[in-house]
Amino acid sequence: MNERHGRTRDLFTIWFSANLGPLTLVTGALAPTAFGLSFWWSLVALLAGHLGGGFLMALHSAQGPQLGVPQMIQSRGQFGTVGALVVVLAVLVMYQGFFASNLVVGAQSLREVLPGVPLDAGIMGGAVVSLVVAVVGYRLMHRIGALSSWVFGAVQIAGAAWLLCGGLPGDFLSRGEFSLGGFLGMVSVGALWQVAYAPYVSDYSRYMPASTAGVRSTLWCTYWGTVLGSLLPMTVGAAVGLAVPGSDPVAAQTGLLGTPLAQLTLWCFALVTMLTNSMNLYGAVLCVVTAVQTFAVRWLPRAAGRALLGAALCALSAVLALAFAGSFMDRYLNFLYVLQYLLIPWTAINLVDFYLVRRGHYDVAAFFARDGGAYGRINRPALSVYLLGIAVEFPFMAQEMYTGPVAATLGDTDLGWLAGLLFTLPAYLLATRRTRAARDAGSPHTVPPGTPEPLLTPEGPASHDNPTSPDSPTGAAR
Repeated sequence: MNERHGRTRDLFTIWFSANLGPLTLVTGALAPTAFGLSFWWSLVALLAGHLGGGFLMALHSAQGPQLGVPQMIQSRGQFGTVGALVVVLAVLVMYQGFFASNLVVGAQSLREVLPGVPLDAGIMGGAVVSLVVAVVGYRLMHRIGALSSWVFGAVQIAGAAWLLCGGLPGDFLSRGEFSLGGFLGMVSVGALWQVAYAPYVSDYSRYMPASTAGVRSTLWCTYWGTVLGSLLPMTVGAAVGLAVPGSDPVAAQTGLLGTPLAQLTLWCFALVTMLTNSMNLYGAVLCVVTAVQTFAVRWLPRAAGRALLGAALCALSAVLALAFAGSFMDRYLNFLYVLQYLLIPWTAINLVDFYLVRRGHYDVAAFFARDGGAYGRINRPALSVYLLGIAVEFPFMAQEMYTGPVAATLGDTDLGWLAGLLFTLPAYLLATRRTRAARDAGSPHTVPPGTPEPLLTPEGPASHDNPTSPDSPTGAAR
């Protein structure tokens, strides 16, 4: 309890600043370059994707102060201690992919401002700085986020104003067009950008006191921070993609801005990627510790062990970045598609369980029990719904590696994520009610369907507090 600290407005600054990097700009440029949209249709698609996906992401953030444990630990409440490994491993792949992507675009930004620095050296330098910030821990990330929100935010706004008020070709608004497949594709990218934060967004709110960090304040501070921080650079990215088609968006923006604003923007880009990657690394280490503790409950690495884990994961992402830097844009879009197919069913299950089934009531001590306590080792109904949610997406997929029959009929329009979401939400709710009904049928003390389970520990809500230090990437994992 004594280690609970922080203010909900800190959530706005860390998520606003984390989205101000070059990868956000590059993602926004996909609207015209990959999907052929005009500027105004790009903007509508971005708004739809971020406003919807951001709300799902912020609902995960609001869980943090109420439970006080990492999001992947909390997923044991849905899947069981061993069953949750399926999601943990998928999320670990996500962290490594985004880490590598940020290393590439961060190094490209650094090379634009310092032409004498090779791309490989920029990748390695960014990896080392990200590792140092992650090892120092949570408080440093919040402090950097608060400072960079004002500084980097001001630079981004100045750059956007410069471009949109005369720095772009006069006919850029007439370029591109509308297509249903392109529009829905960009909505998907925007929504996924936000949902990709869901597996670790509560890791930055869980240290806040539940008494002061209420659900609503936590949700809205996170929501507006991530939505506004994402929309600003993505809107600029869409405009740059139309203005200089076929060019690297980061380099193209530099040419349009001119010095010194371009130089300042590039420096901000390079620094923001290091902050964002420290967050990716922080979450990746948590995933590894969570996975190992599934089988070695009492294992808790000390500071040196945590640093070594972080260094190993950092090195792996650096190798990926060096290997795929030359074909980054093609690889990146495919990575986003695969990611959304894995994350959407999980986020649906997690949110339904927390807000509709258990209504925030969990036996937190059971998350760390060897046998899973009240949640068991494997929750087969939850895992079945998750895997079926992924399977349902296949006919609706439309991407380079595979196009499903329904998507082909709709003109290669990718609706996989939407099919997965619409299936998983009611399927998990139905499976949970059936499981509870079967359990209650064998018990002399039946509970009306939909009633939240009480906490099973005598400590009550106090057991939600995490007794470990927040100042390391793995301090939260017992």
